[in-house]
Amino acid sequence: MEILHVSAECYPMAKAGGLGDVVGALPKYQNKAGHIAKVVMPMYRTKFLYQNNWSVDFKGIASMDGKFFEYTIIKEATNKLGYDLYLVDIPGLLDREKVYGYDDDTERFVAFQIAVLSWVNSWEHLLNVIHCHDHHTGLIPFMVKYSYAFARLAQVPTIFTIHNAQYQGWMGWDKQQYIPAWDSWKAGELEWEKSINPLASAVKCAWKVTTVSNSYLEELRQEANGLEKLFEYEKGKTSGILNGIDVEVWNPKTDEFLIKKYTPRTIKKGKQANKEFLCQKFNLAPELPLFIFIGRLVGEKAADILPEAFSKALQVYNGAINILVLGSGDISIEHQLNQLKNSFVGNYNVVIGYDETLSHIMYAGADYLLMPSRVEPCGLNQMYAMQYGTVPMVRNTGGLKDTVSDIGNFEGWGITYNQASVDDVVHAIYRAIDLYNDKIHFNWVRNKIMAIDNSWENAINQYINLYQSVQL
Repeated sequence: MEILHVSAECYPMAKAGGLGDVVGALPKYQNKAGHIAKVVMPMYRTKFLYQNNWSVDFKGIASMDGKFFEYTIIKEATNKLGYDLYLVDIPGLLDREKVYGYDDDTERFVAFQIAVLSWVNSWEHLLNVIHCHDHHTGLIPFMVKYSYAFARLAQVPTIFTIHNAQYQGWMGWDKQQYIPAWDSWKAGELEWEKSINPLASAVKCAWKVTTVSNSYLEELRQEANGLEKLFEYEKGKTSGILNGIDVEVWNPKTDEFLIKKYTPRTIKKGKQANKEFLCQKFNLAPELPLFIFIGRLVGEKAADILPEAFSKALQVYNGAINILVLGSGDISIEHQLNQLKNSFVGNYNVVIGYDETLSHIMYAGADYLLMPSRVEPCGLNQMYAMQYGTVPMVRNTGGLKDTVSDIGNFEGWGITYNQASVDDVVHAIYRAIDLYNDKIHFNWVRNKIMAIDNSWENAINQYINLYQSVQL
């Protein structure tokens, strides 16, 4: 089958979160399974753009809000990612460095979707599947069905995957004219709570809808930022498919970022070498258990509880633990985490920002990864951690619930808790210290998690079965 993935992110071209990692890996493994998977995304001005070779694939003209705009489709020339990567350039809208955060994001992503469909509509043949990811591509299923300009594409199945339903792309009805001329009788397919809601529209109009874990799908029927009734109503066409991770990128045996590579047989020396590097660089004690947090410093990740939780844990377990944080986000949280450095010298440090190399070394050198997330549709960090023999400490929610079993269970391999609270995190750290001191059990857990298969293989088969189910 020929599959076109449409996304606002794709690693390594541009990544703001897990969406980029997923779209960067899923098509590669679909191609390995014998299919033709491609990705199209906006042409942001990133390092990857300037460091690679591109060829112009198509130039076209489309319209939005009654105004014509030119767009260019370029293609990565070497297929170095294992799939064809196409970028859409629209001067004045997509020619920027950042993925999100502009006042005209609505216009940027609507124009992007129109350009993608205009380009696909020019092809001599029809795709087997258009696979859309998150609300930035949520109007495509509607436009394919109801915009007159794309009537030829109406028979192409659209699949919509929700990576995070908290963000829905809301638009006022004053922007309805952005969408190429459409059947006005179908306004209800765009609407939710008196506004245009791209994510809700995609759930209504796509042939099939997936979420990135089964537990997250169940949770959306209870808490979906206002769309709970919609997910209950459309449950017949929704399914949960747990993400995998790219084990060619995340593999301690081959990871070029590491200070020392290792396998399950050499895990002790390998992790120790990476841990010692981190401890020397960040003034920590290598003989103590090292806890890390890697991610966005935002409420969804429960990052707001971290300053108090870390302060309390470092006081209660004085001199018995190390904590290292890598992340950015809310300025207030960043400030509070930075302030802790003054009070816990030798046992705590933080790096504000994101560093891909450092993140790999942290996964390899740490003993524990903290993920107290309030919302975690799938979560990839816990899978990266397990790949490197780092024990996940996670809240029971979404994909975390589906991928981590508590050590209190028979043959469990992680530490889980039920609330995104200071007390639950501190108690989890207490349990982690206890496990760390039981070297036989701790080493068994590390070897256990490195043996867990979190690759894309199982997910690929589920996606292919889903695509096949909608072929005419």
